[in-house]
Amino acid sequence: MMTPMRYILLVLGLIISIHYILSFTHEEYGKATSISNIAEQWTGPKSNPPYKTPVPDGYYKPDSPLDLQDRKANASFVMLVRNSDLSGIMSSMKQIEDRFNRKFQYPYVFLNDEPFTQSFKDHIQALTNTTVEFGVIPSDHWHQPSWVDEDRATKSRDEMVRNNVIYGGTYRNMCRFNSGFFYRHELLQQYRYYWRVEPDIKLFCDVDYDPFLVMQDQNKVYGFTISLYEYQATIPTLWNTVKSFINANPDFVAPGNAMEFLSDDGGESYNLCHFWSNFEIGDLDFWRGEAYSKFFEYLDEQGGFYYERWGDAPVHSIGAALFAKKEQIHFFNDIGYRHEPFQHCPQGDVHAKGKCWCDPGQNFDYEWYSCLNRYDKIFS
Repeated sequence: MMTPMRYILLVLGLIISIHYILSFTHEEYGKATSISNIAEQWTGPKSNPPYKTPVPDGYYKPDSPLDLQDRKANASFVMLVRNSDLSGIMSSMKQIEDRFNRKFQYPYVFLNDEPFTQSFKDHIQALTNTTVEFGVIPSDHWHQPSWVDEDRATKSRDEMVRNNVIYGGTYRNMCRFNSGFFYRHELLQQYRYYWRVEPDIKLFCDVDYDPFLVMQDQNKVYGFTISLYEYQATIPTLWNTVKSFINANPDFVAPGNAMEFLSDDGGESYNLCHFWSNFEIGDLDFWRGEAYSKFFEYLDEQGGFYYERWGDAPVHSIGAALFAKKEQIHFFNDIGYRHEPFQHCPQGDVHAKGKCWCDPGQNFDYEWYSCLNRYDKIFS
């Protein structure tokens, strides 16, 4: 004779059996009764970083040419190089053309602090059928300002060299130019978006869609492929300077910004994370806007580009993270890229779709020195 408890256990067993049968035979029932779905009713749905959503098919261009009116963004590649960089920039440009621009035909702007030679121009123009322009940087946009205390700047450089700080004695003019002047160049005034390219990079994957249109249509202002920590010794006073600017100009800080990417304590200190700016796809109007313009002017007045070694990577990253919404900063997960010594190599289906030739096992994304985890977390 069965006790009441046995009846209860029998009924429960039947219910559980029916539940599992329905879960396997009726997909919608399985989804509706899954533990994750039930949990979401209490905690709300989890959000993913925007790059987890695939680029819509409408942005892709097939290999075979079509007699269609192409939609293009107002955009250009930007390359800051010297005449001596010819071999390295030709290698980069050839990959850009083969992997992307042979289809999309965006123009190029080359910038230098001295005139390009005719030989340089001839070699570059032979690589593409699209427009190429060559510009010289105005002297006051490139050279150290006269008001900088050269004795103090020299002592700072010498001390960094003695302490083996990477690039401790170089790159000041370039960092300042890229931070606050490249987007002011006359050749770029006609453009809204840019893709920064440097010598000797590797572009591992076919880019069969238009990232400029993604930026435009989705209201993005900054795109990156690699993020990492800055060297503290090169920017000892940068964050205190940033905080002083924010305190004086709180209205410039965007709601829903990416401060959590930069700081683990609400902005009291800087965790040194930044987007590696040797690859950038960005909105020139964002840099030209009031918030970033005044931010750069304030930084420049402090002299940190010369008294320390403030790089354009942390300056751009801090500006984008504070003055834009976090959704406006985009990780181009499907663009495989290497700039020595780091590389981003797409994984899984993304690697296959892009016909990537990098080794998926050599991927910086979640190494200990990468900040991509912090970028992911700002969306969780």
